[in-house]
Amino acid sequence: MSETASWGSTWIADSNGDQGGEIVLTFDDNRIASALYGSHDQNLAFLERRLGISATPRGNLLAIRGPREACEQASSVLRKLHDRIRKGGNVALGDVDGAIRLTAAQGSLFPTAPTAAEPAGIFAQLSTRKKSVSARTPAQDAYIRAFGRHELVFGVGPAGTGKTYLAVVHAAQLLERGEVDRIILSRPAVEAGERLGFLPGDMREKVDPYLRPLYDALHDVMPPERVERGLQNGIIEVAPLAFMRGRTLAHAAVILDEAQNATSMQMKMFLTRLGEGSRMVVTGDPSQVDLPNGMTSGLAEAVRLLDGVEGVSICRFTDVDVVRHELVARIVRAYEAAPRADVRE
Repeated sequence: MSETASWGSTWIADSNGDQGGEIVLTFDDNRIASALYGSHDQNLAFLERRLGISATPRGNLLAIRGPREACEQASSVLRKLHDRIRKGGNVALGDVDGAIRLTAAQGSLFPTAPTAAEPAGIFAQLSTRKKSVSARTPAQDAYIRAFGRHELVFGVGPAGTGKTYLAVVHAAQLLERGEVDRIILSRPAVEAGERLGFLPGDMREKVDPYLRPLYDALHDVMPPERVERGLQNGIIEVAPLAFMRGRTLAHAAVILDEAQNATSMQMKMFLTRLGEGSRMVVTGDPSQVDLPNGMTSGLAEAVRLLDGVEGVSICRFTDVDVVRHELVARIVRAYEAAPRADVRE
């Protein structure tokens, strides 16, 4: 038993009186519906797996069946994604996951039709000319909002939580808006348990292997030709952490990645480079320190010392904020649950 409505605003329970039932959504544009469903209905399959519902497309109709709370959440997720497509955006599996997390953050039951008092989404967003990126978890939302409120932001947590990527998007946004004159990318030149030895080439070529994740993020949110032009004319600068001493970084968006591998002295030196009109983001995973035994991570010390200092925001991520792949979150939890051991022994 079901009722067809523009956004399934009426819940029709099964006649046997259990908690199951059905909502049928109607789409005016089949092209938008097709984009919403994804290639081979992969977005619907992901939604079914995550929420424990069944989603059956019938042309411009979509029947959502299952427990009431899950069906209401699925309806809310699809409405948000539909609005995004209608405004010219794209929807990938990561966007479906983000919409699920967003609706979960808003509450257990959700209205199935938008109202004037209810915006299409509450999570913060970063935008460049090439791409718009919305937060996918409450922690990412707090992180993005901290960018606009604090000169120095720490993003601390496990791999795959978007710490570095969002910092790069923020920097690109500031540059395009003219709020800063340049982007400076830095990272400790510490190998993850390996020794690469002598690296040939100029300075950029020597540090490329260490800064590749930052380059990848820049190319994702800025046109490749602008990234290359920026690297050539100094608007985008690659600066190994060891070479930052003595500089004053004014009117710049500064990112220190993999900061858990900075020593205490290096971290203090880097943080005190902050100049007028600059914004600084420091990211790292305290559980992946590659410093020699006996050396204190500068990131851990800085987070402890600067917590509560005016102008500084410390944003902490956990395994529930992993957005890279579902399996990554499970890997992080497995390692955190295992007894602590020094794998370098």
